[in-house]
Amino acid sequence: MQPVARVSTCYPDKFGAPRQSGLVPDARARLVFEPPFRHPDAVRGLEGFSHLWLVWVFSENVDKGWSPTVRPPRLGGNVRMGVFATRAPFRPNPIGLSAVRLERVELHPLDGPVLHLSGVDLVDGTPILDIKPYVPLADCIPEASEGFTAVPYERLDVEIPESFGGSMSPEERSALEDTLSLDPRPQYQDDLERVYGLLFSGWEVKFKVKDKRLRVLSLERRRSGSGLF
Repeated sequence: MQPVARVSTCYPDKFGAPRQSGLVPDARARLVFEPPFRHPDAVRGLEGFSHLWLVWVFSENVDKGWSPTVRPPRLGGNVRMGVFATRAPFRPNPIGLSAVRLERVELHPLDGPVLHLSGVDLVDGTPILDIKPYVPLADCIPEASEGFTAVPYERLDVEIPESFGGSMSPEERSALEDTLSLDPRPQYQDDLERVYGLLFSGWEVKFKVKDKRLRVLSLERRRSGSGLF
């Protein structure tokens, strides 16, 4: 199966990336098509849709095997569920599905059609297998039951000192705060003294968590920005 595109996102590592699309509305991505799919006609009419389905590959988990049961983070990582009752990345076929917002379609002179997206949960460089428009008439099922995922997300309070991230745009800071509020730590870890770190849009972020409050200890630029914000 040949990828049709790849995405550049604000998440260079899977640690810190949202576990579902839409949880961080300001999380941006730039989708560039692979040859031979860089044809303007292939995206004709796409600008009329506000949201898209992305079918993609868990590229960091290929050939890592699978298990009939997994431990969903929504249940604290302590309860096993069948792999087909979850969206776990370790699957018989490592395929993911995300509903994302289409911000705009750009016709780039070198890259061809480029899709600017938000609300993504994808790691930088993720291969995209297919793109389909989100159609509310067919795709939205208001009466659908949620199973064990009906457990609400508990977000952390996030404290970023005002002296940090002065060169961040408001959208970039908002995306970082939302990302951290989802508690990127493994569900089985609750070490109050441990300093955690993640990479976000060219920033290295160090933080601690205590009493449902995440405090950023340092925020340092590690490379030039990705141009997504």
